[in-house]
Amino acid sequence: MSTTATPPAPPLPRPPYPALDTPRAEPLPKSPTPGRRRYYYGWVILGVAATAMFMSGPGQSYSMAAFIDPMLADLGLARSQYSLAYLVATLISGSLLPVIGRLLDRKGARLVLPVVAALLGLACLGMSGVGALLGLYLGLTCVRSLGQGALTLVGTWMVSQWFERRRGLAMGLLGLGSTLSFMAFPAGNLAMIEGLGWRGAWVGLGLGVWALLMLPALLLVRNRPEDLGLEPDRIAPPEGAGGSAAGGSYASWTSGQAIRTASFWKVVAALSTSAMVSTGLVFHQVSILGERGLSGGAALSLLTIQAAFACVMSLVGGALADRVAPRRLLATSMALMAVAMTFLLVPVTPGTALIYSALLGLHTGIQRCCGAVTLAGFFGRGHFGSIKGIAMSLVIGASALGPLPLALAKDLLGRYDLALMALMAFPVLAGIAVWSARPPVLPREPAGTAAASA
Repeated sequence: MSTTATPPAPPLPRPPYPALDTPRAEPLPKSPTPGRRRYYYGWVILGVAATAMFMSGPGQSYSMAAFIDPMLADLGLARSQYSLAYLVATLISGSLLPVIGRLLDRKGARLVLPVVAALLGLACLGMSGVGALLGLYLGLTCVRSLGQGALTLVGTWMVSQWFERRRGLAMGLLGLGSTLSFMAFPAGNLAMIEGLGWRGAWVGLGLGVWALLMLPALLLVRNRPEDLGLEPDRIAPPEGAGGSAAGGSYASWTSGQAIRTASFWKVVAALSTSAMVSTGLVFHQVSILGERGLSGGAALSLLTIQAAFACVMSLVGGALADRVAPRRLLATSMALMAVAMTFLLVPVTPGTALIYSALLGLHTGIQRCCGAVTLAGFFGRGHFGSIKGIAMSLVIGASALGPLPLALAKDLLGRYDLALMALMAFPVLAGIAVWSARPPVLPREPAGTAAASA
């Protein structure tokens, strides 16, 4: 009886991107040496993405806080009316992110980013003309959806497409845009409001978005490195390499496949816990620390310290994420948050307040870079926009709930202690969950299905 060796199975074909399945070889800006590229164009993309993160400021909570009191005084609205409008706008913003993510996967940032920048500028101009409660609802919904939601998602999507082996470092650098925005916009808004009034300040923000973001978005953005004949992280494929050197990035899950994995929900649990608890703590920071004897000015100054530690940890954590499993770093960030909260349950001194802010800053820095790195590493680049959009919608929903339990504890019990102890359980449980997350295995189509479609 003769036997015949079974031929090896053919390699899986590289799946096309959802709508960019026929990438064009588009020219790079002219280089000094024609035919040779002396730099990786992904760093230019990173710069534009960081600018997008910076210019998301008009839709972020830290930026809009400066407008609350002057707008309430001028419009004759109650603080509860503004807060409800802000909550509704935030929830709508989160619900739109899966749609924006799918649009990114299909059309790319080269189209989406300039459109979002143009609309955010218009939304800021619209906020300058708000005259009643309905206008406030519409204006807040637009600036939150386009600034806090869409621009943040677009910036993360761009970096995830252009970097793979150095994705952690790139995400850490991207986080600098958010940190600088946090540091610049509150003071800048206050200065514009004092000089131009709140309506003039909104006009200034709209013009700033157009001036700083529109031109780079139109001239410099390319969707993926393959559009220029490049590979993630590198100028060109290694010599003699057959196909893509970054084959792992093509094992792309759809959003439907991703949300059916336990790993997706474990990562989202960590990100949502961070958003919910951090938002509650920052929202009530002055009151929580004031209850423990710290002045309002000192409590607010701690936010700057927190931002500084977050800035440093964003870079360090990003670099570590290229060497250590980022899910373990996410678990570490959960531990840092839990430890930080213990300092609110003991008598607060300037020293313990500083340690509290430093630990929260370290937590924030890790979260800022490692969440997207973990999702992209688990589920690939091809449908990252859809997957990240779903995750962000859940995270934003969690952040909207953050201030509520602390507010209820203060109103009903007169102190925050019980709510703080209850909230401490969330980072502990989320840390255990994300530590146990494992890279999922992409399901393959049955052999009969592939043969039938051939």
